[in-house]
Amino acid sequence: MALKPGDSFPSDVVFQYIPWSEETADAKACGIPINYNASTEWADKKVVLFSVPGAFTPTCSVNHVPGYIQNLPRLREKGVQVVAVVASNDPFVMSAWGKVNEVKGDDILFLSDPDARFSSSIGWANGPRTGRYAIIIDHGKVTYAQVETEKGVVKVSGADAVLAHL
Repeated sequence: MALKPGDSFPSDVVFQYIPWSEETADAKACGIPINYNASTEWADKKVVLFSVPGAFTPTCSVNHVPGYIQNLPRLREKGVQVVAVVASNDPFVMSAWGKVNEVKGDDILFLSDPDARFSSSIGWANGPRTGRYAIIIDHGKVTYAQVETEKGVVKVSGADAVLAHL
């Protein structure tokens, strides 16, 4: 069930998120959550999806997300069209986390995996939480998929590891 290079990205992956807008750019402002059909949106794109156990948690906030923010230009140079982070937090928390990290527009999508459904479907959930992993999807095909096996460690799922496999 775990994704591996050569697999097709599943055809039924739907996350939730709150699209960024100028009107709701302040972290105290709320938007309206909508479904994000990743399978459809990513079918013809090069995508980096990384997952964290929780928004606003130490390793995720200090080590994981900042690496992707700092390396966004390098990821774009490698042809990555979509960078997305997913956690089991609700879409309001994920939206606020993106705002606090000063991510604007769709530079990085902060997606909610309710009840860790997607992460569970690929065997990379930790109970009710998403695991820490990274997946590269190139036009519907998985080219890289790794899950961290040590708690609080960002090795195979960090931006540097992903860049090395693009």
